[in-house]
Amino acid sequence: MSPLPPAALTGRLLLATPSLSDPNFHRAVVLVLNHDDDGALGVVVNRPLDVDVDVVLPGWQPFATAPGKLFQGGPVALDSALGLVAVPGDRPDPLGVRRVFGSVGLGSVGLVDLDTPPEAVVAELSGLRIFAGYAGWGAAQLEAEIADGAWFVLPAEARDAFSDSPAELWSDVLRRQGGDLALVASFPADVAMN
Repeated sequence: MSPLPPAALTGRLLLATPSLSDPNFHRAVVLVLNHDDDGALGVVVNRPLDVDVDVVLPGWQPFATAPGKLFQGGPVALDSALGLVAVPGDRPDPLGVRRVFGSVGLGSVGLVDLDTPPEAVVAELSGLRIFAGYAGWGAAQLEAEIADGAWFVLPAEARDAFSDSPAELWSDVLRRQGGDLALVASFPADVAMN
């Protein structure tokens, strides 16, 4: 397999294949936020925690996209918060937001300034999700995992990052691909149950 060009995966979805055995990524849907020669960084967008956003970021709860929960973005740096935002329409990027793809963006250096009063930040946004931690890969690590069949690399839609049914997102994304990938959507979570 030839190496992927820098930024080839930025803005794409990684869906864990049924053969991926790492429990951190069982049926995970990862939105790749950055991919370059040094590695890749993304967030798992289908793992809401049973923790309201207000518990970790007082004042932000009313602005968090449903289900209004903190999401586990990945196994790395679980004590850090990362904000993913949606910018409506063709508006210019709000101050401090870097678009990843389409309407989906991050604040500068990967964070919406979560220390700013939320009213000052959310006025120009149509979606907000807060993630504890992220998924990260070193140089060429993700490419090797893809070559080994651990991940499906698929196009992302802005709604994926803010799905109101995150538990069904893995299956939903696979179904919309059609063909063989749509069949994988019905693969049992536990093959012993087949």
